[in-house]
Amino acid sequence: MKKRITIISSLFLAVTAAFAQQVNKVTDPVEYINPLMGTDSHYDLSNGNTYPAIALPWGMNFWTPQTGVMGDGWAYTYDAHKIRGFKQTHQPSPWMNDYGQFAIMPVTHNLKVTQNGRASWFSHKAEIAKPYYYSVYLADHDVTTEITPTERAAQFRFTYPKTDSSFIVIDALNKGSYVKIIPGEKKIVGYSTKYARGPLKNFKNYFVIYVDKPITLAQTFSDSTLADGLELKAEHASAVVGFSTTAGEKVHLRVASSFISIEQAELNLKREVGNDSFDATAQKAKTVWNKTLSRLTVEGGTIDQTRTFYSCLYRMVFFPNKLYEIDEKGNIVHYSASTGKVFPGYKFAGTGFWDTFRALYPFLNLVYPSINKEMQEGLINDYKEGGWLPEWSSPGYSAVMIGNNSASVVSEAYLKGGRGYDINTLYEALVHGANNEGPAATGRKGVEYYNKLGYVPYDVKINENAARTLEYAYDDFTIYKLGKALGKPASETDVYKTRSMNYKNLFDPSTGLMRGKNKDGSFETPFSPFKWGDAFTEGNSWHYSWSVFHDMQGLINLMGGKQKFVAKLDSVWSLPPIFDDSYYGGVIHEIREMQIVNMGQYAHGNQPIQHMIYLYNYAGQPWKTQYHVRDVMNKLYKATPDGYCGDEDNGQTSAWYVFSAMGFYPVTPASDQYVLGAPLFKKITLNLESGKKVVINAANNSFANKYINTMTVNGKPYDLTWLSHSALKSGAVINFNMSAQPNKTRGVKDADVPYSLSNEK
Repeated sequence: MKKRITIISSLFLAVTAAFAQQVNKVTDPVEYINPLMGTDSHYDLSNGNTYPAIALPWGMNFWTPQTGVMGDGWAYTYDAHKIRGFKQTHQPSPWMNDYGQFAIMPVTHNLKVTQNGRASWFSHKAEIAKPYYYSVYLADHDVTTEITPTERAAQFRFTYPKTDSSFIVIDALNKGSYVKIIPGEKKIVGYSTKYARGPLKNFKNYFVIYVDKPITLAQTFSDSTLADGLELKAEHASAVVGFSTTAGEKVHLRVASSFISIEQAELNLKREVGNDSFDATAQKAKTVWNKTLSRLTVEGGTIDQTRTFYSCLYRMVFFPNKLYEIDEKGNIVHYSASTGKVFPGYKFAGTGFWDTFRALYPFLNLVYPSINKEMQEGLINDYKEGGWLPEWSSPGYSAVMIGNNSASVVSEAYLKGGRGYDINTLYEALVHGANNEGPAATGRKGVEYYNKLGYVPYDVKINENAARTLEYAYDDFTIYKLGKALGKPASETDVYKTRSMNYKNLFDPSTGLMRGKNKDGSFETPFSPFKWGDAFTEGNSWHYSWSVFHDMQGLINLMGGKQKFVAKLDSVWSLPPIFDDSYYGGVIHEIREMQIVNMGQYAHGNQPIQHMIYLYNYAGQPWKTQYHVRDVMNKLYKATPDGYCGDEDNGQTSAWYVFSAMGFYPVTPASDQYVLGAPLFKKITLNLESGKKVVINAANNSFANKYINTMTVNGKPYDLTWLSHSALKSGAVINFNMSAQPNKTRGVKDADVPYSLSNEK
């Protein structure tokens, strides 16, 4: 009896603790964010591959402490012990590396300008990381560094010890840089030309820095060699200013940069920082963050769930980031990476559409359509200045990844209500890209084969050919839908509708999977569905066979009907995590991340399969989607340094979580539908730009109650397994009645399933 009472007491305590942890009201969402989520990452294993970005939403510049070697894509890793500097960065991911960068570092006692010489030990115990504020104690220098950002500028506050040897090092980095110290104005100016992806024409990141203390020492260095004079242009230029400080003295820097000129950097600084104190800038930054985050309010989740939700949302509002500036007349202008000149209008960069077309851009269209309108105008400028839409911009065209997914990004924005920009020029750009191969992964590689044969062949020395074919087919669907919406003639749009069925050409009935096909029409031999790369991109056939976003009914038909389709989906989870890495000659991090999470062949750490969980809805077994969605949210995400299960990738992996927490996901971005999963919180309120609200209630939600028993939309019973974007935009109240057991009678009729092109009438 005593043992039984002890067990009951333990259960009571567990339930009480869980209830106590519940967050019922979020009034300060930015304080739930952990910018260190995902930073415990390395080349061979990614838990996010993130760095703490101290910045404003979509800001032109980010700041981060740099633990890695300057030039190393792994700018900040959680297990590092030393900081080499505080870097202005525009880095989308370690694989893309950086551009528009320079570093600032306070130093005391013995002046050392090299990154290793000036590096200081630090501890996370003496580190505070928030989106709008960063602070860390640099033990070797006895200096506390604080940073707070604006969109194109920042303020630093250094707290020094008592010494006659306090310094600030400004490292303009290698690859060609320039510095000039003007002691009378307590000012340092310069530029960096360092970038990882190019070529970029006439590229310079200009900066201006003001110190609020008289400069008593001023030196310039060429690499580690002291140079003559206070102005230096070199392969690697640095500037040092020095002064005496009293114990606890605070020295402030005001910093801004520009891709246009030093004068524009000055203007950016004056406009965004002005005479504000450090604390005033920090408060303004916090206000901007809370306003941005408050588009979504969550209630009734645990502290961990709330932290994870807002930490993911934080990652979703950075890229692509603003590269435009405002000139002295108030005009929006930008540096063109294609021409090296300055043009009017918007410019964004720092995202790969292969990742972000899937959920990040759908999220922008639903929650932040105004910023996506600016992004669409930026794409128009990319096309006008460079002749192509980018597929990866960093900041110019970057020759990485596959697909022509700018088609989805452009089409979806207009189809979901985007207006007020030149959509006809963008449509022209889509047609151009769909029928030509451009530089640096623009257009379509293998387009002549694809348009003639209906697929990119395996044996014509075009890598990742099957993946290209599948993505081109979906991209053609989006062009077809946009063309129809713009009133283009059927003779034009039907071409793309027909091509959107090209996915069928790679389906192998003998395996029930997608398979590379040779030019003569025979399938690649030998074939292993576990082989990563080769015909596919960062995945295998088990991952890419579901990449028929626009026509799941067509895929169901190919696989032999709903039962066989579901059995194939189930196999992804039940198969062991075996792999063939022979194409790469070793285990790439994406493979390892699949192998270690104990989910079979499901590889959530990379993008190709992330939508697959939602496909049970198309085959009449939505409860399996509900189970797996909740399982992945619970197991693979947490607001900790190892909180992702692979690359975060510019908001995409975070967008999967935030959409899934709301209870739905955009399987087919260029359609009007979101496919249902299972909500995570008891309540989420989506505050639309229009002022209308979408309220998602799941009052009896819990760890056990992961299944949808019944639901209503605006008070009416609702059995469909999808929600309409257009209906949500009008405002809605969605009530989920959750249960611990699946309801196997709800959402199972043919009329309940989401959109497929094959069902289009």
